[in-house]
Amino acid sequence: MVTASCNRQSSFLIDGEINAESEYIYLQSFRNKMFFISDSAKIRNGKFSFKGNVERPDLFGLTTDREETFQPHFIFIENSNIKVEIDQAETQPIKVKGSSAHDLYESYLSNRRNFNIDSFIVAHPASTVPAYILYRDFSTRFSAEDLERSIGRFDPSLDDLDYIAELKEVINARRRADIGNEAIEFSLPSPEGDEISLSDFRGNYVLLEFWASWCAPCRRENPGLMNVYNKYNKDGFEILAISLDSKRESWLNAIEQDQLTWYNVSDLNYWDSEPARLYSIRHIPANVLIDPAGKIIAKNLKEEELNNKLEQIYAQFSIR
Repeated sequence: MVTASCNRQSSFLIDGEINAESEYIYLQSFRNKMFFISDSAKIRNGKFSFKGNVERPDLFGLTTDREETFQPHFIFIENSNIKVEIDQAETQPIKVKGSSAHDLYESYLSNRRNFNIDSFIVAHPASTVPAYILYRDFSTRFSAEDLERSIGRFDPSLDDLDYIAELKEVINARRRADIGNEAIEFSLPSPEGDEISLSDFRGNYVLLEFWASWCAPCRRENPGLMNVYNKYNKDGFEILAISLDSKRESWLNAIEQDQLTWYNVSDLNYWDSEPARLYSIRHIPANVLIDPAGKIIAKNLKEEELNNKLEQIYAQFSIR
């Protein structure tokens, strides 16, 4: 039902209570920072239940919103009897009992300020919980070398775990898209349906800007980025904005609302966006600055940093 091994006898049983008006609650599997519906249960008198089995403890989501793909209630499910209470009015709305994996995850949440992920891995080398935490919360902070060292601390029994496989892909992509390397080619459609390729911008300085309509920090940065674009566009500076949206209407509305006159493209694949994978983008906003020869020369520049960088570039070549 959720993930299965037909000859396993162990299973999970989730007995839950929720103070919601919704008729159904949805159980979601997790992959690449996204949640996907695995099962549904009818809510009767504020109670619900799920039954199934998992190959190993793993992260799932619970939500009454069928469209929720980003931030449901997190729950680590293992093959045991699990009690869940969801109080929508609380700041910490979900309480889980009966899952040792979830208890381990809660211990991380309560100690995040001074958390040492490597010590956590050493203490629990065969657990999926530190693997998820390394993948979700540290893949943006650690270098490729640090991630490689951390992965090496896990028990070999987790070699086939999706989090480990995806972290290895992140490491390889990060090295391919490192500063000094040639930018990786891709093509995506514009809002008008025209196919736009990175190579179309050869001969110009171009900023790959990764964003999405649902990303509040991205939207807040757009006006400042537009200032820089308007200042240097006449000198040949271009922006190719890659949206990690999944809904075309939301993407187009954001372009119109923020008056984004630069080049916009998207495959509408959310975190499965091909350029995001190629450039190891694990958070947004993020950007990559590429020179006229197609080399990566900087990453993740804020408005002032980008302005200063372009000022230096164009002053050097006496363009301004």
